[in-house]
Amino acid sequence: MKTLIVYYSLGGNTDFAAKRVAGAIGADTLRLEPVNAYPDSGFRKFFWGGKSAVMAETPALKPYTLRLADYDRVVFGFPVWAGNVTPPIRSFVKENDLSGKRLAAFACQSGAGAEKAFARLKACLGVERLEAELILIDPKDKPSPENDRRLAAFCAALGA
Repeated sequence: MKTLIVYYSLGGNTDFAAKRVAGAIGADTLRLEPVNAYPDSGFRKFFWGGKSAVMAETPALKPYTLRLADYDRVVFGFPVWAGNVTPPIRSFVKENDLSGKRLAAFACQSGAGAEKAFARLKACLGVERLEAELILIDPKDKPSPENDRRLAAFCAALGA
């Protein structure tokens, strides 16, 4: 089964996790980049990111080249913003036909809200459940045995 990890990362935690998962399960990765980058520090980071997530915006993405038809499974990775999936993920879902794909997701957070974000992702995808879900607490910034255990269990659920 060919797997693609589609992710957005602002602070590096989701990028870190995406690379760990990809290495463990032998997946390809696609890092989404919005045409207009989000602020990455200070008050503006939280204000604009949170507003964009709460408003369910779908920002324009920089072009990417891949044949989604070549993949059987898509794993989404995102930081949790205001209890929501990040807008670049919404843009990808809106722009691509994911019917017939096996779907999974992981979320990186500093506090809480991933459960709500997964529910919103499922609604966006039009599915009731995901093949696997993973919540990590700042895996790059705060490495922990618990994050490592969760990552291993997630990869095992995906067949690694």
